Amino acid sequence: MNNFSVKDKVIAVTGATGVLGHSFISALAAEGAIIGVLGRNEKVAKQRVEEIVRNGGKAITLIADVTNEQQLLAAQKLLLNEFGKIDGLVNAAGGNMPEAVIAPGQDIFQLDFAALKEVMNLNLFGTMLPTQIFGETIAKQGKGSIVNISSMASQRVITKVLGYSMAKSAIDCYTKWFAVELGKRYGDKIRMNAIAPGFFLTEQNKTLLTNGNGTMTERGELVIKNTPFNRFGEPCELNGVLIWLLSDASRFVTGTVVNVDGGFSIFSGV
Repeated sequence: MNNFSVKDKVIAVTGATGVLGHSFISALAAEGAIIGVLGRNEKVAKQRVEEIVRNGGKAITLIADVTNEQQLLAAQKLLLNEFGKIDGLVNAAGGNMPEAVIAPGQDIFQLDFAALKEVMNLNLFGTMLPTQIFGETIAKQGKGSIVNISSMASQRVITKVLGYSMAKSAIDCYTKWFAVELGKRYGDKIRMNAIAPGFFLTEQNKTLLTNGNGTMTERGELVIKNTPFNRFGEPCELNGVLIWLLSDASRFVTGTVVNVDGGFSIFSGV
């Protein structure tokens, strides 16, 4: 038996209309998983479902905001009605917003609390709420795996992105806390882990790291300078860890945050 297999597992992926989400669902579908493509952009979600089906896979469009309980409940019901079970959840929805970015010359005693709360709500509660809803189904079935998406911003101080850093730090805490509670209640049957990506070019950060002509900004150059691999990551380089955490090969792994960062988290800069 291939313990790394996710074949025929029904996996809901939030943020599936984003750059990393697209890589996640494509890789999982290629390995035989059945995908709930969850996002707010209906046009993109449908295109990605069609792409999976065209390549011989199975998927369904789930339109929902991860901070909206009723929309998530409707998505859960649709997924269950179509496939009868939920084996995994990937909480890939998240992001930042310009108002929550702290500029170097900005007064740090005049922060935009509304923007910071919005970023916290999307990243933290946009992970917790889908877990409450899809995770409850997994718990009733008695077996499954949940994977959250953390960030280097939770482990090292990265200037400007205060709200995002606080939210991802909370994701790490939540991952560990919830993993313990799952273990106490369900033993090794239901697990929660997280992946902490290094720097990947996404819709969220490409304008901070690169210029319109393809060259790097000063911030982008600093990132590369402090990444021993001397490059940004490719979205596909997250997929191996994701598949491992969703498969039975990681059945004794819970509460872990796995860095996929080209060495950024361990390099002192010297």
